[in-house]
Amino acid sequence: MDRKDDGVYRAGFACFVGRPNAGKSTLTNAIIGQKIAITSNKPQTTRHIIRGILHRPDAQLVLVDTPGLHRPRTLLGERLNDLVRETWSETDVIGVCFPADEPIGRGDRFISAEVGELKAKVIAVVTKVDLVNPQTLAQRLLTVSQLYDFAEIIPVSAVSGHQVENLVDAIVRHMPESPQLYPDDIITDEPEQVLIGELVREAALEGVREELPHSIAVIVEEMQVEGKLTKIFADIYVERDSQKSIVIGSQGARLKEVGSKARVQIEKLLGTRVYLDLHVRVAKEWQRDPKQLRKLGF
Repeated sequence: MDRKDDGVYRAGFACFVGRPNAGKSTLTNAIIGQKIAITSNKPQTTRHIIRGILHRPDAQLVLVDTPGLHRPRTLLGERLNDLVRETWSETDVIGVCFPADEPIGRGDRFISAEVGELKAKVIAVVTKVDLVNPQTLAQRLLTVSQLYDFAEIIPVSAVSGHQVENLVDAIVRHMPESPQLYPDDIITDEPEQVLIGELVREAALEGVREELPHSIAVIVEEMQVEGKLTKIFADIYVERDSQKSIVIGSQGARLKEVGSKARVQIEKLLGTRVYLDLHVRVAKEWQRDPKQLRKLGF
């Protein structure tokens, strides 16, 4: 189908859902054209609801990036799942993401059944198509079509850009008629400090052991703008002393590397030079402690 050229302006909210690591954040960044959500091959990377705003002559699309729905093992996990369901109930279009390079599993069936009960239009998005051959993709598309009566099924690759524009057209088609929701110059309504904290966490997630990603949280304590330099003071929280040693590394080498990688991304975000001061702190079992969770923004 072609883009709607009926002279109607459309605006609304859409979100991508799916099990962890289905490519939701990468797809959000590809559509917005700028990094607003952090990405990692570690499950449950996304912890905040981040809105990215796409402006077109005929529409404004507000994309909401959500954490992956998963079987929770901690209070944090339960709160993230609640956050996902709350978001689903308030969006106009839901894109359920199925990674092409993995077979359809129980989690995919569970999510498809859950969104089927909502009032939103539901589109199936088969992601990561650049990683599979045509036969595997055809099989995956067939399996997805049998899960639920989706409004549309669209295979995409956020990495190569394949069909991303078509996916945006499809989402806009199902948006309500509406005036603009945000001013032209805004691409995200997420506070800068949250985005910066997420970029630090993304850098800290790289190359750490399997059990560590869930235990890392970041809080930006202070930001000072001095001319063309922005000074940022942030704390990286972990749950145990042994994890603190891993994040800091031998003679502080790993923490230095985390700071360098994060600083490059933060400078792109802010458009200024950045001085980044990082400290690693221990908050024992914070994922299970309501008081600590509140302090860390959950």
